[in-house]
Amino acid sequence: MTHPAAPHLAAVHTYPVKGCHRLDHDVAQVEPWGLAGDRRWMLVDADGVGVTQREATDLVRLRALPHPDGLLLTAAGRPDLHVADPTADPVQVRVFTSRWPVDAVPAGPAADHWLGELVGRPVRLVRLARPARHLDPGERAHDPGDQVSFADEYPLLLASSASLDALNGWLVEAGADPVPMSRFRPNLVVTGTPAWAEDDWAGRRFRIGATTFRAAGPCDRCVVTTTDQETGVRGHEPLRTLARHRNIGRKLLFGLHAVPEQTGRVAVGDPFTLLPPPADQADDGR
Repeated sequence: MTHPAAPHLAAVHTYPVKGCHRLDHDVAQVEPWGLAGDRRWMLVDADGVGVTQREATDLVRLRALPHPDGLLLTAAGRPDLHVADPTADPVQVRVFTSRWPVDAVPAGPAADHWLGELVGRPVRLVRLARPARHLDPGERAHDPGDQVSFADEYPLLLASSASLDALNGWLVEAGADPVPMSRFRPNLVVTGTPAWAEDDWAGRRFRIGATTFRAAGPCDRCVVTTTDQETGVRGHEPLRTLARHRNIGRKLLFGLHAVPEQTGRVAVGDPFTLLPPPADQADDGR
């Protein structure tokens, strides 16, 4: 008799430049503002506002590999570019137009030219000077304070393989092709939990291996999920199907925002444990 596998971490990903192709890891270090090396760099436009796959689908072609002295940029059909860790004076940039400005260090004209040719528009590459708040206090439940990189909202995004299986079942029923997990660009993928169980985890704590995190609530999905992460081709799914089945509070939900509660490390195969709720949330048995 085959028994279902215990919940565990199935995959670990980082995105060194916001919007770039993922890096897959067996092991990753956990910092207060997310996985080490995740979204510490970003392309910005002439106004200093982040350029992402929402506007530039060619970012899927960008592979970025951090190294101790900077970043290696690669893309099919283009020469590799080594970007030294920048030392220029910081400038202020915004993740989105509506966000607070944060300090970032420009990488320089060589990187700007290389990336501008890749995405077909003028851009600058910047590195985050320090983790900083870029949303107003009170806009997020379970606010991580200043411990945020260039990520949209929270330090980490977790996704469930069972929830993807459920979504792909709906897609197939509708006559559409299933989508891979890469469409949702998570940092952590867990397997062995029930589909959509993460909907009820907001405010709860969970442990992966020996490292503890706080679940901050479900993730509202955008047009990036309709972009093939290997080709950059954009379609209509899975947003159409999420709109039919996962439209909750006018948000199309897939995945779970999370905040590290401690530094540590996570590794593929680590057990996943949902910790008991606080005493004031626990069922008193009545």
